[in-house]
Amino acid sequence: MPLTGMTLYHRAVRDVRGDHLLPLSTLRERHPDVYAREAAKYVGREALMGERVSRLDCLWTDVLFFSPVNPGPLLDAARQSGRAIPPVRFWTLDAAHLDPARACVRLVRPWLGGVKPAPDPADELPFTPQTLREHSAAPPATLDRLRALPEEAPLILWMDVPHVLYRGEVPLGALGEARF
Repeated sequence: MPLTGMTLYHRAVRDVRGDHLLPLSTLRERHPDVYAREAAKYVGREALMGERVSRLDCLWTDVLFFSPVNPGPLLDAARQSGRAIPPVRFWTLDAAHLDPARACVRLVRPWLGGVKPAPDPADELPFTPQTLREHSAAPPATLDRLRALPEEAPLILWMDVPHVLYRGEVPLGALGEARF
């Protein structure tokens, strides 16, 4: 079964430079100001930036992050918590644009008590149509978490949602756009 027609999502970023979507480690070299802005998302979670991605033999900062999960239901659940969330822009990508040898699906375990669990190489699955299909729906526990999100809590949609990690760059021309 081919990857064609399987959609991945990435929150659209502002101030895109060049003609490719780049991982943090590449941004650090090519666009230090953009790197500083994006790395600020990890304040208080700096250790995550040094986490290894075993299946791809690289660091967290060497990969791009996509999700096989449509963000629409996640945002709808957060809106049900009472938050006024305007439409959010996402890039879409046909999974066939990624080299399967440079990608994996990473399962993300719930953060019990707000603490991120230690990485487990067993949570890094091959990038195949079957794996994407099996992990393309929002986990019910995630939807419950978002529906009950306190107003003062940060809105982190992807904390416990499967990710697609890609070691490489993606041409901006391969990206579509959607709003949810």
